[in-house]
Amino acid sequence: MIVHGFAGIGWSEVLPPGSIEIAFELGEAACRTRVAAGHSVIRCDVTQYPTWPFKGRTTGKIDSPPCPGFNKSGKKLGLLDLPLVHQAIEDLSRGKDTRAAIGAACRDERSILTAEPMRWHYDLMPRWICMEQVPSVLPVWQQYADILRGWGYSAVAGVVDAAHYGLGQTRKRAVLIASRVRDVELPAPTHGGLGQPPLTAMADVIGWGYTQRPAPSVTGGGTYTGGAEPFGNGTRQAMARTIGTVDEHGRRLWADRDVPIRKPTAKEIAEGKTPRPNLRPTVAECAKLQGFRSGLAFCGTAGEQHLIVGNAVPPKLAAPLIAAAAGLAGQLDDFGAMAA
Repeated sequence: MIVHGFAGIGWSEVLPPGSIEIAFELGEAACRTRVAAGHSVIRCDVTQYPTWPFKGRTTGKIDSPPCPGFNKSGKKLGLLDLPLVHQAIEDLSRGKDTRAAIGAACRDERSILTAEPMRWHYDLMPRWICMEQVPSVLPVWQQYADILRGWGYSAVAGVVDAAHYGLGQTRKRAVLIASRVRDVELPAPTHGGLGQPPLTAMADVIGWGYTQRPAPSVTGGGTYTGGAEPFGNGTRQAMARTIGTVDEHGRRLWADRDVPIRKPTAKEIAEGKTPRPNLRPTVAECAKLQGFRSGLAFCGTAGEQHLIVGNAVPPKLAAPLIAAAAGLAGQLDDFGAMAA
């Protein structure tokens, strides 16, 4: 049994074959997306769900708590809340639940959610653990690792870039893996190093033209249930800066793209103005950049779909993390997923 908090969609796509996943997710559109993808889900606020039904039965525990408070979309108020988060984690590691009082004192109400996994770890003592968030949360993951080592786990925390595992975008994440039955290490990069395949270019993923630069990061965020940086704006601006430029060899970095252009207004027609192309990637293109399988349906409004995609842990990163934590490193297929 794998108990999965703040579930979204990414981790579930690469769980070991035969896994029984108990997944908690609050977002309605994210829940529908999970069901459409063939994954079970319990729609609830995971902070209010009891842990006792899973005691003595949990093999793995996975969490990607919401992270907008720790970056620009949340005004980085979560960074100011770090001392409170550290205290809540320390309390929970001793069986003392101070979440309500400490959460009320936080500047960002989502900050306390980063402490939530410790409640489950203390009660369930899973065989292995995987966690992920934005890089600025690394000190929190290091605290988790120190506590878990005190309980007899092998644990490691660090910042990795999903591009080094074959993803067609730059996506740095603070991650933690731990096991109480084996020694663990962060998975070694598979792309971009000496003797390894080169980093995957955005052009190879969605066909936007020749490029030698890493793709901009596809991110999501802003919701209570999960997220990272605001989706789309940074991506569009980064693309706009490179459209039409050339590299040191005079080669075009980004080829012209057949993008949808909105219908001009009467005023624009009268003034001879041409609408600018929409450089924001579509949901389908973002899903490809996140490494999702073809044909995966995302539910909800366009904004909700972008958030679900952007909030997700890329499967190409999730798979090696789970494999390292669960001792399945030899069971990854050519696509980075768990081989049956």
